[in-house]
Amino acid sequence: MIFNEDSTTRDDLAADAPHDDRLPTYVNAGQSYERDMRYVTTRITRDGRSGFKVEPGRYRLIAARACPWANRTLIVRRLLGLEDVLSVGMPGPTHDARSWTFDLDPDGKDPVLGYERLQEAYLALDPDYDLGITVPAIVDVTSGKLVTNDFDQITRDFSSEWVDYHRPGAPRLWPEDQREEMEAVMRRVFTEVNNGVYRCGFAGSQAHYEAAYTRLFDALDWLEERLATRRYLMGDHITEADVRLFTTLVRFDAVYHGHFKANRNKLTEMPVLWAYARDLFQTPGFGDTIDFQQIKEHYYIVHSDINPTRIVPAGPDLTGWLVPHGREALSDSPWGEGTAPGPVRDAERVSSGHNPLYPA
Repeated sequence: MIFNEDSTTRDDLAADAPHDDRLPTYVNAGQSYERDMRYVTTRITRDGRSGFKVEPGRYRLIAARACPWANRTLIVRRLLGLEDVLSVGMPGPTHDARSWTFDLDPDGKDPVLGYERLQEAYLALDPDYDLGITVPAIVDVTSGKLVTNDFDQITRDFSSEWVDYHRPGAPRLWPEDQREEMEAVMRRVFTEVNNGVYRCGFAGSQAHYEAAYTRLFDALDWLEERLATRRYLMGDHITEADVRLFTTLVRFDAVYHGHFKANRNKLTEMPVLWAYARDLFQTPGFGDTIDFQQIKEHYYIVHSDINPTRIVPAGPDLTGWLVPHGREALSDSPWGEGTAPGPVRDAERVSSGHNPLYPA
């Protein structure tokens, strides 16, 4: 069985089994990596037409810091100021073959849901659920049931359906006048970069790996050229397209370059993309969501089929993320008519020593 990076499946294990030491596997010998895109697509809307209406306090976002797809939701939630409306639970960076677990919380349980495993919310929705136990996921607190794990739609709806609860000065992450071009850019970023690194890392043959490698770096070269003359992917202002690219770039040197063999060059050796990534990292709402230690632990421990020793690298040096980027010369209005988000809530701050913004 092939697993997505952000998922686990039941793997014929009883839901009430006390523990499972098995780790999922990701590589299918002789085959290319194909991401399973089957998700629970129920939406939470302003008018409740889906059966789930946007209501403050009713839902809980489950988003592991280690996962790039979940990281998107943490960034967008913060940029739009939804912290008081939508609570967040954060599983630890590693999981077994059954599920993400809340091992960072007291007593190993999410303090709101009371669950030890995210799997419990999925099985509360459907006792026979047998697809990926993925993050991000939104759970209905009133019932304890999963509502959606559709990572692409979740952040779209944060901008459109949760708009009544945006903070004053929230940026327009989906500008209408750029929507068509933005969709095309994001589609290429997803297929060639966000998912492209996984095609390299989980390739089941040399030929499949080399094809994936070529596609990935062709796309990175395209981005290097595109961003040479514009501060952000869509021009002068931050959009969700930047959120989606950032979560891959920020993990590149720490895990994808070595662990996934995406090693033509490091991000730090691509001058435009490196400056762009530093620019976003130093922007409130982006870098302050990143936990490099959790990221490394997730990839190097969970992906034991490609790192059987499960040794977590000590590097790379992270201080370069704070070096000035100089991209203000391309645009001085990152938020458009909006404003930057406020300080990170104390309860959601990244652990000291796990991010150069928060030294040990």
